[in-house]
Amino acid sequence: MITPAEREFVLGLLDESERHVLAMLKGLSPDQLLYRTQAGCWSVAENVEHLVVVERRLVGAIEKLLQGSPDLEKQCSLTDEDLVRRVSTVVTPARAPEHALPTLRWPAESLTHEFESARSRTREFATTTSADLRRYFLRHFLFGELDGYQWLLLVGAHSKRHCAQAERVKASQEFPAAHAIGQKEPAR
Repeated sequence: MITPAEREFVLGLLDESERHVLAMLKGLSPDQLLYRTQAGCWSVAENVEHLVVVERRLVGAIEKLLQGSPDLEKQCSLTDEDLVRRVSTVVTPARAPEHALPTLRWPAESLTHEFESARSRTREFATTTSADLRRYFLRHFLFGELDGYQWLLLVGAHSKRHCAQAERVKASQEFPAAHAIGQKEPAR
């Protein structure tokens, strides 16, 4: 069983990163959401889609993992603090696994709803689980063995990482300007 302090910490991380993602998305037009600074770089929409895909997959994987037996022999490859620090910041870009790459599967205007839906499910799981998440392990392709609790931490830290990437897109000099509601796009 995770401790009350652990539960409070992970819920705080999930809530904080949710606020950042929603604030970053607020008021963006489809053109702004889909803008890429250059070929091969992800747009704001692609960063958020990636978050949704990964979050849904991870929570499902944790739930499936809990159907098996706990592993009393394994240990985490990183401390919780190191994991959050390393996932939250981009020192070296990492290539996402193929299954987690964005494909623009949702219309840009539905991204907020998709993100909120995924986060609601994650938060509900983190709030209600009574499983001993510290005894169930899945290997991460970069960080090694992580326990179920650390996978929940990764969800929040991963959101912070991609929010920062999306903010860099928004800070680009060529980022499309916002237009007043009802104002037509200028002729080109």
